[in-house]
Amino acid sequence: MSTASHRPFGLGMRRGAAKHCPNCGKGPLYRRYLKVAACPACGHDNTVYPADDAPPYFTILLVGHFVVAPMLLAPWIWRADPFLVVAVTLPLLAAVCLAALPVVKGAVVGLQWALRHTGDPGEGP
Repeated sequence: MSTASHRPFGLGMRRGAAKHCPNCGKGPLYRRYLKVAACPACGHDNTVYPADDAPPYFTILLVGHFVVAPMLLAPWIWRADPFLVVAVTLPLLAAVCLAALPVVKGAVVGLQWALRHTGDPGEGP
């Protein structure tokens, strides 16, 4: 499937979100926390897909909607001491964002793999 001309974006995004190479689905996508690497299994160069600002943006958007918004419905948020609320929620939000960021970045890299977007200035359909 990796040599076919058609690359399904859902497949690429699923593989990337699982932190695997979007091309083969076997090798790791990262060599460190967010450092994209070439796939040791199939040799595909995943470093050509520029994720740039999209992963942090989408991570903040998702965490804001699925974590912060429901948290605001909890009565203790409004009744507790503000310093306690900040001391409890800030580390929680930081941990959720740091855990979600590689998943979201992998999905973005997988989407770019499917769209064959390498970030070259002269690139086009």
